[in-house]
Amino acid sequence: MCVGMAIGVTLPSPSSTRWWWGGGVGVAWSASLFYMINRGYGRTLLTASGMQFHTFVSRRSIPWSDITGIEKREHHARSATWWDLRAVRVRGRPLTIPGAFTSRLWDAEFDNKLAVIQEHWTHGRSG
Repeated sequence: MCVGMAIGVTLPSPSSTRWWWGGGVGVAWSASLFYMINRGYGRTLLTASGMQFHTFVSRRSIPWSDITGIEKREHHARSATWWDLRAVRVRGRPLTIPGAFTSRLWDAEFDNKLAVIQEHWTHGRSG
């Protein structure tokens, strides 16, 4: 679809501006694809001291004492709905937990991930 849009935009335009539109659509499409893959295939390691996020481009460690809660967030797009998990921090913006998302309304595996993360968070805060 994105390739078709890029071709449709570039063909009727003068040759001097064709590369600009096609390149712009290609870059935007590539960035959104990388964002989805990075979030979806990232990993989160739960330890006694906190959470360690591992993605293709970053590593981050958040101590349990910096987290005030784990929330399930729902997203809507044109014809899609999906859910992910976020760690709400004492200071700063909430962080999306890599590798924890679903597009199914009733997903036992996703709900299990939420329960396990909340259990580790509860034990990490009290211990």
